[in-house]
Amino acid sequence: METIHKIPRHIAIIMDGNGRWAKERGMARIFGHQNGVDTIREIVRAARELGVKYLTLYAFSKENWSRPKNEIAFLMNLLSQFLDSELKELEENQIRFNAIGKLEELPREVREKIKRNMERTAKNDQLVLTLALSYSSRVEIIDAIKRICEQVKQGKLNPEDVSEASFSKELYTTGIPDPDLLIRTSGEMRISNFLLWQISYTEIYVSEKYWPDFKKSDFLEAIRVYGTRERRFGRAETTPLAQ
Repeated sequence: METIHKIPRHIAIIMDGNGRWAKERGMARIFGHQNGVDTIREIVRAARELGVKYLTLYAFSKENWSRPKNEIAFLMNLLSQFLDSELKELEENQIRFNAIGKLEELPREVREKIKRNMERTAKNDQLVLTLALSYSSRVEIIDAIKRICEQVKQGKLNPEDVSEASFSKELYTTGIPDPDLLIRTSGEMRISNFLLWQISYTEIYVSEKYWPDFKKSDFLEAIRVYGTRERRFGRAETTPLAQ
């Protein structure tokens, strides 16, 4: 693997384009999802090799429940198989598995396997792999507001003490640093209701490739481009012309 000197601590990815990838090949959408799993495996391995500490993948949004029932059933079965097939590699490579979203909306079998994988990998410390499932950032923010309101109602929190830090602790991603880099595949220029609070100052990289075609080399290129950027977090440029 080529040497990259500036590695993001946390990379989030909107894995987009499975359906269009399959359609362009005259196949059903499900074949795109199947091939997308191979890409997940490749990118997770690359992230660990590079020393990325957190990798968050947008796997299934709340909006995805509106898709045809047969496609949803296939996706849930594919997820169930993935949770089984990848557990050994997670354990052997010290990868901690995590999931965020309205997990209670998932099939019971999937929920049980998520719990199993989280428990079996809880002490792993090389990489935290998070799948966003039945996830909506707007719902996440509303849930956080409800929890804060309840704390205020019970007298456990004063409204004036609510801060960005205290609010972040009520999000699904509590304990996980905000992403340094957000990658979206398929060329679409949208955030799609993903980590809206957390990506306030995240660098964004859009690949024209559909997710099944997004390879390790493309992942490395996104990180290389990230390394050329100056993250200012609202501050002025540090170049001589800006001083």
